Amino acid sequence: MTSTDQLDRTFAALADPTRRAILSRLAVGDASVSELAEPFNITLPAISKHLKVLERAGLITRSRERQWRPARLQAEPLKEVAEWAEHYRQFWEESYDRLEEYLQKLQGQRKENGSGR
Repeated sequence: MTSTDQLDRTFAALADPTRRAILSRLAVGDASVSELAEPFNITLPAISKHLKVLERAGLITRSRERQWRPARLQAEPLKEVAEWAEHYRQFWEESYDRLEEYLQKLQGQRKENGSGR
């Protein structure tokens, strides 16, 4: 799988608010399907489908411990998303810096012209 394929799968998995909420819950610790379903008004099979999407994206793993099959967060694909977004964060920071410089220049011109506001 290429890096682009992984990024596409990660973004597709993150596109759903239920899946993002599941990841947030798993950031606290492992959980079973029924524990993950608690805050939602959806069926256990629906939660299982969400878990399969997250698992295919590499964002969670599932193991078997006796009768319990906990899901566990695998955050590595999120690092790739953060690295991808970093480029855009730098772009916006530079844009804001240029805007700030421009506004300071305008304020300086106002003071020089005596309008002082």
